[in-house]
Amino acid sequence: MSATRLLVLGAVRQHGRAHGYQIRGDLEFWGAHLWSTVKPGSIYHALRQLAKQGLLVAHDTEPSPAGGPPRTEYELTPEGDREYLELLREALVRHDQKPDLLTAAVGFLVDLPREEAVSLLRRRVAALEEWRAEVRREWLPPGPPEEWGHIGEIMGLWTHSAESGAAWARGLIARLEAGAYVMAGEGERPVDVLPEGAENPHAGAGRDGGPAPDGGPAPDGGTGPDGGTGPAGGPGPDGGEGRDGGRGRD
Repeated sequence: MSATRLLVLGAVRQHGRAHGYQIRGDLEFWGAHLWSTVKPGSIYHALRQLAKQGLLVAHDTEPSPAGGPPRTEYELTPEGDREYLELLREALVRHDQKPDLLTAAVGFLVDLPREEAVSLLRRRVAALEEWRAEVRREWLPPGPPEEWGHIGEIMGLWTHSAESGAAWARGLIARLEAGAYVMAGEGERPVDVLPEGAENPHAGAGRDGGPAPDGGPAPDGGTGPDGGTGPAGGPGPDGGEGRDGGRGRD
């Protein structure tokens, strides 16, 4: 699963219809270029590829205010909406994905109904508990801990990651059940995060600062996703490493 795919589809969906400059500004405000593989070039490439795959529809609009060519605005198709929600659900449930996928999913958590979000997170907790039990059952070295050597630290890392990830998920479940956040079907949520005229604190970080490919200026104050969940509000460990050096399994 691709974090870029989830992030781009989710950002377009929040606007309803948006051009690449807006999506780039949203993701930069969110700091996605710092905690994921998303970079300015990959955003525009993803928009074009998703349109080719029938998940987005591209609309040509008026020339940009900077005098460049017409901007292309994108909108999710019904297939794109289904793909987005499937990616979101999978990222919340699976503990063996890279952390950027869970971070993105938490940022878009409010796009799900409250009961569904809680149900998915409970499945995540169950998967983490099963993974922890499997590590203890099948992967602890024989003999007492003092004989394990430094290899025993790997098992400690895996079990600690599972325990802390499950504890984080239980905390989020409790907050959701207590009524935190405006979830899907519970009312309108603002799309814009930055106040009008406020500067984007992340603009320019980790990128070349060049002009946007859609003809607009390089973003310097784009708006962020309505969940307000940036890297500082991201999730705790999500399951850590798997037995073969890759991600853990569910």
